[in-house]
Amino acid sequence: MKKIMITDIKWSDTANSSSASPFYASSPAAGFPAPGDDLVEKMLNVNDLLVKHPATTFFVRVEGDSMEGAGIFSGDILVVDRSENAISGKIVIAAVNGELVVKRLAKVEGQLLLMSENEAYAPIVIGEAEECFVWGVVTGSVRQF
Repeated sequence: MKKIMITDIKWSDTANSSSASPFYASSPAAGFPAPGDDLVEKMLNVNDLLVKHPATTFFVRVEGDSMEGAGIFSGDILVVDRSENAISGKIVIAAVNGELVVKRLAKVEGQLLLMSENEAYAPIVIGEAEECFVWGVVTGSVRQF
């Protein structure tokens, strides 16, 4: 079984990003077809949707299957914000004994756990013997088809 790993890290550079694309006013139907509409509502930079705090946001590419239950798949790029509070229930990027992992933070009966979203993987129990540092909270993801 393959665990999920971080394979690449990149800091947000929204201040220097000028790659805006047209954002159309019409919404395509996911069911029955709708008539086309060529009215451009505004220009849209994808960073405007994904990055709330540019100075504290970075991106990571993940590999593995331990978070598939949360909709995070191998090859996805995660948006991670260091300014968000890492509270129970949030998906976080954490360094555990020097290894970066993507897990859901949980507090159960006073014990901190890093939970996978795949039953094939046991939780990581954060005790005094483990060195654990939360890098940030996952606030979004990007998947290329």
